[in-house]
Amino acid sequence: MCEQLNEEPDPERMPPGIEDFPDIVIEAINTYNGLSDNVAAEIGFIGKDYTNLQQYMEIYEVEDKELFLEILNFLESRAIKHSQEMMKKERDKLKRKSSGR
Repeated sequence: MCEQLNEEPDPERMPPGIEDFPDIVIEAINTYNGLSDNVAAEIGFIGKDYTNLQQYMEIYEVEDKELFLEILNFLESRAIKHSQEMMKKERDKLKRKSSGR
């Protein structure tokens, strides 16, 4: 984008890359992405399946389990909220369409 605007990249304005986070955050993100999704048709995303969580924690040799779980909970709450917002938008869109607007 900077190239298109003929600007030099400003590190202060750049979003952080994954490598900028501590290892435990990267491991939690990788674990979260590796877990299966639980989805209900009328509700949307309702959370992750944590059946294999212990194996991921062993693979990554997680020492601070409390922080690791906090990160997973944060990621999941954001994903659930996003899913709810998307489902609401779709319902509102269908309502408008069915009402003739």
